[in-house]
Amino acid sequence: MNTQFTRRRFLQAAGGSAAGAALLGAAGCGGGGSGGGGAQVTLRLSHQWPQATSEAGDFRALIAQRFADQVAKQTNGEVEIKVYPNASLVEPEEQSKAIGRGALDMSVFPLDYASGEAPEFSVTLMPSLVKSHAQAQKWPEAEIGQRVTEMTERHGIKILTWVWNAGGIGVHEGKPVVAPKDVSRGAVARAAGPWVERMLKSAGYSITSMPSSEIYNAMQTGVLDVAVTSASSFCSYRLHEQVESYTSPTGNTFWFMFEPLIMGKKQFDELGSDVQKVVEEVGAGLQQFAYDASEQDDAKCEKTFSDAGVTVAQIDDASFQEWQRVSEPIWAQFGKEVQGGKELIDLALEVPDE
Repeated sequence: MNTQFTRRRFLQAAGGSAAGAALLGAAGCGGGGSGGGGAQVTLRLSHQWPQATSEAGDFRALIAQRFADQVAKQTNGEVEIKVYPNASLVEPEEQSKAIGRGALDMSVFPLDYASGEAPEFSVTLMPSLVKSHAQAQKWPEAEIGQRVTEMTERHGIKILTWVWNAGGIGVHEGKPVVAPKDVSRGAVARAAGPWVERMLKSAGYSITSMPSSEIYNAMQTGVLDVAVTSASSFCSYRLHEQVESYTSPTGNTFWFMFEPLIMGKKQFDELGSDVQKVVEEVGAGLQQFAYDASEQDDAKCEKTFSDAGVTVAQIDDASFQEWQRVSEPIWAQFGKEVQGGKELIDLALEVPDE
């Protein structure tokens, strides 16, 4: 929908109140002047993904840029969203805190990164809890999805677009890891997410932590043997140049990460109702693209690795069940250590996997 958006109504909605003034001023958002047809509100959107220079770029970066472009179009340029890719404004794990401080307004953000502030967020990156894209896409309408929405808003975060990213396994030297029996005990592995790390440690890996942007150099210098990260990051960071084998999530995967397009709840509430409507509609309008692009990314990355001569494998149903058995004790730990954790796990397990 191309919302009719006049300057007078926008100024009444966004600039004619203390909340609107906060958006125009010191809350980390720059405002243009009232004349000359410039943007009246500038929002900052940060993410860690490489900048998308074409439609073939990282789909998470594309979501951010499409959102910015469409909001500008729907508001006739009255709302400008400045996109800062590649962690150029805020460090990846600091984005949630920056939103809370008002120094940042939006992000395409791996929710588990904020689990230090809200441990329950880790249900969105729990090993073997989400098997496939089909299952992940059922979350928003399921009770677990409603709980995720409630707990993010309770912590000052509003979800605009649900983004899920499937993960692969890259081995610097050696055969692909398909089942737990393929783990080389003592090999150093990187896997985002504290509960995934616990699972891989129990399977026999030594664990190290680092951003996905550092995996390439860590493998190149011999610091890292195995990496678990999103298929999108495997491609964006050209990890096919550093691995001999790759387990693709085009089958099943024990690593699914929730990386939604988010906005600070306070920042959203301070917008006028016209702007809020546009923001919500644009976010919802990107939902199917987010789902489709994530699946397509898995297939594209698999082909990239295969074409580069990397040995590619998939996790079949029987092997996935083995990963689930290794993961079940981790779910139990989460249930004991995190308030409400057992209920969250149980609700997630209710989501059909077909």
